Amino acid sequence: MVRILRGLANKYFSDEEAIILFLILVTGTVFIIWFGAMLAPAIASLIVAFILQGLVSKLSKMGVPETVAVIGVFLVFLGILIGFIFGLLPLVWTQVTTLAGETPRIIRELQSYLELLPNEYPHLISAEAVGTIYQQVSAEVAHLTQWLVSFSLSSIPDLVALLIYMVLVPILVFFFLKDRQVLVSSFARLLPPQRPMMLRIWHEVNLQCANYVRGKAVEILIVGSVTYVAFKVLGMPYAALLSLLVGLSVVIPYIGAAVVTIPVAVIGLFAFGWGSHFIWVMVVYGIIQGLDGNVLVPVLFSEVNNLHPVAIIVAVLFFGGIWGLWGVFFAIPLATMLKAVFAAWPVKESAPAPAQER
Repeated sequence: MVRILRGLANKYFSDEEAIILFLILVTGTVFIIWFGAMLAPAIASLIVAFILQGLVSKLSKMGVPETVAVIGVFLVFLGILIGFIFGLLPLVWTQVTTLAGETPRIIRELQSYLELLPNEYPHLISAEAVGTIYQQVSAEVAHLTQWLVSFSLSSIPDLVALLIYMVLVPILVFFFLKDRQVLVSSFARLLPPQRPMMLRIWHEVNLQCANYVRGKAVEILIVGSVTYVAFKVLGMPYAALLSLLVGLSVVIPYIGAAVVTIPVAVIGLFAFGWGSHFIWVMVVYGIIQGLDGNVLVPVLFSEVNNLHPVAIIVAVLFFGGIWGLWGVFFAIPLATMLKAVFAAWPVKESAPAPAQER
C-alpha cells in the first residue's frame, strides 16, 4: 500500500507547482464550504464583476478609457439591478401569491379532468389510480401552500440582511472592477514566480468559464424577455412568473427545459382549455425553445468546449448538491475548470522496464 501511494505521489506530485496548485484547490474548496454563507455577498460580487469584466475589456479595446468603461458598465449593472428589485421581483411575487390563491380551483379542475380518464381509457387507467394520483397531488399542493405561507413569515427577519446585501454587492462589484489589476497582482505575489502550468490553466479557465458565464447570463435575459413578450401577447396568465422560470431553466441543460414545460402546459391548459389558443401557446413556447437551442446557444457559446451530456448531468447533480442553486448555475464552469486542471496537470511517466535478455 505504501509503495502504491509513493508511486502515485511520484507520478502526479513530482512537480512543486502541482503540489502548490493542489493545496490551493483543497484550501479554496474547504474555505468556500465553511465560510461560503458568511462571505456570500463577496462571492456574489466577485462573480458579477467577473461577468461584467468582459464588457469592460471590449470597451477598452474600442478606445474607451478604462475608468469611463468601468463607470459606464457599473451604471448599466446598477440600472438592471434596480429594475429587477423594484420592477420584476414585486410582480413575480404578486403572481406567485395569486397563483397560490387560485390553486384550489386548479385542483378542482384537475380532478374533473382526471375523472374523465377512466371512462375514456378504461384499459389504461382505473378509477382507483385516478384517486391515488389526485390525493398525491392535493397533498403536494397543500405542502407547497404551507411552505409559501411559512416562507413569507420567516423571511421578514431576513429583510435587514437583504437590504445590507443590496448595498454591499454594488459597492464590492465597483471596486472589483476598478481595482482588478491590483487585486490580481496581490494574489499573484503569493504564488511561485515560475508557474507555467497555473498560467496555462488560468488562460483556459478564463476563456471557457468567462465565455460560458457571460453567455449564460445573456441567454437568460434574452429567453426570459422574449418569453414574457410572447406570453403577454397571447394573454397567458402569470406571464412574468413563467418567463422567469423559462429564463432560469436554461441554466440546467436538457433538464431545465423539460421540467419548466410542465407548469407552462398546466397553466395554459387551465387558462384556455384544450383548444386552439392552448395549442398556439405551446407552439410559440416550442419555437422559443427551438430557437434557443439551435440558434442562440451556438452563437453565444461558439468558443466554449462542449462537455459530454453525462459529464454535464453529473456536474449539475454534484455541485448542485453541495452549493444549491449557485452550484447548479456554475456546474458547467466548474466542470470545465476541472477538465482544464486535469489536462494541464504534469504527469511523470515512469521509465519502461528494461527488456529481459533471452
